[in-house]
Amino acid sequence: MGSTAQTSLLRTQESALSLVRDAPFQVLEQFILRPRVRNGHIKQVMDNDTKSMELELEEAIVIATYITCPADPKMTLGIKLPFLVVVVKNLKKAFTYEVQLLDDKNNRRRFRASTDHSTTRVKPYICTMPLRLGDDWNQILFNLQSITRRAYGTNYIETLRVRIHANCRVSRVYFSDRVYSEDELPAEFKLYRPSRTRKQR
Repeated sequence: MGSTAQTSLLRTQESALSLVRDAPFQVLEQFILRPRVRNGHIKQVMDNDTKSMELELEEAIVIATYITCPADPKMTLGIKLPFLVVVVKNLKKAFTYEVQLLDDKNNRRRFRASTDHSTTRVKPYICTMPLRLGDDWNQILFNLQSITRRAYGTNYIETLRVRIHANCRVSRVYFSDRVYSEDELPAEFKLYRPSRTRKQR
């Protein structure tokens, strides 16, 4: 597969790494390939809302426990679709996720969204921003092209890495070519539970 991980979609309850190349969606499958835990836990739990097994990350120190994709730090995802969707459950504790991408100036930029942040800060290679979650399940929509242009004045080329930190339950992480309504989504991507969509542009 070369230096680029040809992985696409994540359903955390699946155990095998599958390769999904069908546009307009790419899903990160088996995110838990590289977990990091200090004093918290990463485990599958039965969720009362979804009635299915979901991946739960909990830790008092948010940055100490996370899952990341790809597993090999020398590899990159190479996903060019501009919208990242993260489906997580609000555990009413601090939560953070991070995306590393490549822009058209060949710079690697990191974007970190956290419920602990109150303002957006842009530094040369990392942009941190606040994240607000509704109760229960949330569908976080991250417009990678828009945020790269607004923060750095450059254009998004591809996603290199995604990292999900505590504290949350993760149901699905996927990329798409545009924003889709619930009716347009494939059956396996639909949310069969109360949810709120949080847009980060």
